Amino acid sequence: AARFSPDGRYLAYAIAIARHLSIIRIAEVDSGKTHDVTRPVLWDSAPAWDPKGHYLYFLSTRTLDPVYDAVHFELGFYRADRPYAVALRADEGSPFVPEPKPLKEEKGQAKEDGSAEETPEAPLAGDGGETGEGTPESSAAAPLRIDFQGIADRVVAFPVPPARCVELAAIEGKVLWTTEPVRGALADGGGAGRRTLRGYDFEKQETLRLADGLVSFRVSADGSALAYRDGEQALRVIPAGEKAPEEDGCTRKGGWIDLSRLKISVDPPAEWRQMYREAWRLQRDQFWTEDLSGVDWQAVHDRYLPLLDRVGCRSEFSDLIWEMQGELGTSHAYEYGGDYRPSPAYAQGLLGADLRLEAGQWIIAAIPAGDVWDEAAASPLARPGVDARPGDVILRVAGVPVGADRSPASVLVNLAEEEVELTLKRGDDPPRTVTVRTLGDERPLRYRAWVEANRRLVHARSGGRVGYLHVPDMGPAGYAEFHRYFLVEADRDALVVDVRNNGGGHVSQLLLEKLARRRVGYDQPRWSEPVPYPEDSPAGPLVCVSDELAGSDGDIFTHCFKLLKLGPVVGKRTWGGVIGIAPRHQLVDGGVTTQPEYSFWFEDVGWAVENYGVDPDIEVDIAPQEWREGRDPQLERAVDEALTRLETAPPRRPAFGPRPRLAPPKLPRR
Repeated sequence: AARFSPDGRYLAYAIAIARHLSIIRIAEVDSGKTHDVTRPVLWDSAPAWDPKGHYLYFLSTRTLDPVYDAVHFELGFYRADRPYAVALRADEGSPFVPEPKPLKEEKGQAKEDGSAEETPEAPLAGDGGETGEGTPESSAAAPLRIDFQGIADRVVAFPVPPARCVELAAIEGKVLWTTEPVRGALADGGGAGRRTLRGYDFEKQETLRLADGLVSFRVSADGSALAYRDGEQALRVIPAGEKAPEEDGCTRKGGWIDLSRLKISVDPPAEWRQMYREAWRLQRDQFWTEDLSGVDWQAVHDRYLPLLDRVGCRSEFSDLIWEMQGELGTSHAYEYGGDYRPSPAYAQGLLGADLRLEAGQWIIAAIPAGDVWDEAAASPLARPGVDARPGDVILRVAGVPVGADRSPASVLVNLAEEEVELTLKRGDDPPRTVTVRTLGDERPLRYRAWVEANRRLVHARSGGRVGYLHVPDMGPAGYAEFHRYFLVEADRDALVVDVRNNGGGHVSQLLLEKLARRRVGYDQPRWSEPVPYPEDSPAGPLVCVSDELAGSDGDIFTHCFKLLKLGPVVGKRTWGGVIGIAPRHQLVDGGVTTQPEYSFWFEDVGWAVENYGVDPDIEVDIAPQEWREGRDPQLERAVDEALTRLETAPPRRPAFGPRPRLAPPKLPRR
């Protein structure tokens, strides 16, 4: 965000000058003249003025200290940011060099009589604004002097370790910023509410840890108070620059604001009218091409506007937005969320098994094999000590008899992720009771069982020569799933890459980059097998399997697999939606609409993947009877195609010649 200087004569802001470059720039308000404050390195952001006018502070990504990956040969820059200060005057020294000071009594120092001098309590209210930094009124009138000549040479780094920094603000004598930990992209919460508020005290020359669990913070305009939100959307106000009090509760000392006291009256039809206009305007301003692909957007607005008078509830308003945005004829124009009354929740408990009713008894037909070490992806019946097997009869669930008139599922209503007793019987053995923890979602278990079944099919059909992996989406989950199998399957003679049902995302280019590696050599150690170069490059032919449910980045992956000539695509034409989104605009009731902002163009077909998809090289459908029989003709054909290609393109294996002989030549006798 742009920040005005304390005297209001200058405006500091970050500006992108290239795709991977941004700098801090200062504009003179009266003349409009601009000055570059930093030299381009990578990304500079979040400028904040020193309230006394001596420095400008900012965040910058420029500390590149790579960290080795723990799973495969890769390095990444996980902590690259830190705060920086730039002296505004040429004669201003570094703020991190302490100045000699005479001994004097400080505020709060003990007096001769042993009592402590009282320090006035900082007010907890200020004229909050979007400046994000404190500007005391006493300094606002002082004119600011900036020596722009050589200003980029006066940048100094804060003496703090690099981190992932997010926000920055300045108050008198201190700079405040937030850092967030390096966490897995699949971790619960995705990092929300995990930031730490840190500060630097120039007088004490020390780093401060002021609060934990933040989402964001703002400093009042007078610099006296700081408000922050936590991961539970609670709001707290504390004295700026001071450590958050340990006392909790909605008291003056605790600082938490009781938001339940806020009461508002909502006129839904008036709110829907405003939201309708807002959703329409967001498409007008954010759609990827200014002419909205030739759609008369004002006419669309006027056509659907009269229907607002007939909307009777929030879900009908949602339908109206979908219809209006559908006039764009473009993918990724969504609407979701909003102010709905919460529905009753009776989470269904699941046993993670296939059951059949036979002669009035519930029999375990099959127990899918998941990841037994992961409770969320394993069948409760596979828990150690349960010893449930196919063919066992379930007599009771949670102490309730089950049979033809009562199913196990009916007993497990509202018992998801709960410890439940099961009474099982095997043959003539006496009944026994075991305890299991039910699942609330069987999809991770069923997915793992499906992938492993496909893997076994590929290995069996090819005699172990062809490997298999599936990519469920092009997000963090898909990235993890790819590497789980790629690292162990890529060294087989050929590899089938399955992207059917791919939910899209943004990592397709990272996966394609690895699949496109071509082996050109080997590294031969003394005591182990030769290591290919590049490392983890596929040994032989590749085949992709895709279908009509592979969309967005799944479309892009499939198209680029063909474009890069990595191998044939088997299956069906893909979904056909490649205009990306960045959901960030909330409507007034918390709902979100998405604007198609990033349209993909390819050198062979231009814009034509959108609204069409990607044709396979070999079209194979799955007929209903084949699906019912448990057959997968698409995967079977992919394996056969890989074996056919191996006949003409065998895997790249080392053909080592004679090893070097480095012994010195024998000299002839004299």
